[in-house]
Amino acid sequence: MNALIGTYEVKADAKGRLMLPAILKKQLSSVLQSGFVLKRAVFQPCLELYPMHEWEKLMQKVNKLNRFNKKNDAFIRRFTAGVKVVEVDATGRLLVPKDLLAFSGITKQTVLASAVNIIEIWDKDKYEQAIDDAALDFADLAEEVMGQDGDDGVS
Repeated sequence: MNALIGTYEVKADAKGRLMLPAILKKQLSSVLQSGFVLKRAVFQPCLELYPMHEWEKLMQKVNKLNRFNKKNDAFIRRFTAGVKVVEVDATGRLLVPKDLLAFSGITKQTVLASAVNIIEIWDKDKYEQAIDDAALDFADLAEEVMGQDGDDGVS
């Protein structure tokens, strides 16, 4: 699967179902049958939707952590708290479980934002606030993260 592209506004229905936009569904077509993992984000009040193979790659890293190390054990417990396996139904809808809706504050207006190999699912107001808050520091952050002199060709 290539990197996902796009930010999309969708509405959550009363049951917490989100209709995937056709363009996003097309980008995910190769992984739709395998299902997804939906979890709480670590740093933001949003949800992260992992295609199953991306989740499995991440779990390979997590599985290397020594569970007899107290910090590792606490990390694993918190990182996987509320994790759910979810599927896109035949009509292209994704059901977000109630506990994850509560965590993210999603009510009706929702943003699906691509984040390289996963999709972030946000309450629209929280997403706009996060983008506004980050705008002030983004130039400095971009320079620090992407501005190193290297031979990777990123400019």
